[in-house]
Amino acid sequence: EKDDLKTQIDKLWREVNALKEMQALQTVCLRGTKAHKKCYLISEGTKHFHEANEDCIAKGGTLAIPRNNDETNILRDYGKKSMPRVSEFWLGVNDMINEGKFVDVNGMALQYFNWDRAQPNGGKRENCVFFSQTSQGKWVDEVCRTAKRYVCEFLIP
Repeated sequence: EKDDLKTQIDKLWREVNALKEMQALQTVCLRGTKAHKKCYLISEGTKHFHEANEDCIAKGGTLAIPRNNDETNILRDYGKKSMPRVSEFWLGVNDMINEGKFVDVNGMALQYFNWDRAQPNGGKRENCVFFSQTSQGKWVDEVCRTAKRYVCEFLIP
């Protein structure tokens, strides 16, 4: 009897938490933009790369990582529409661990790159990557301690 009740309470807690997560995701998708199985949300303010990444994680996502040209175009259009005067956004890409080997924020190798001309060019100094609106969504490496706007990405289950 007691175990049964505890089991039911645990199950209800899991369901409530799942609903909260879905609710949060829907809010993000409404405020941002939705594409394929992802939602994107541009930050209100600027942060260093690490702080930006932590902020996205706290919201249940990661810094945006465009995986193909479609996602690049969606990000570019969304940025132009919602922040027309902002030309640089942090992406979830860096080479902090292994110089010259750019990976996503989970440390996984990337299959898609969209470097601007003559990029990456910062060597050991510039280990983080931003999305440049002025060059149509091309990537540029930069010093991670630079404060920039950023885009969080949320996967839709």
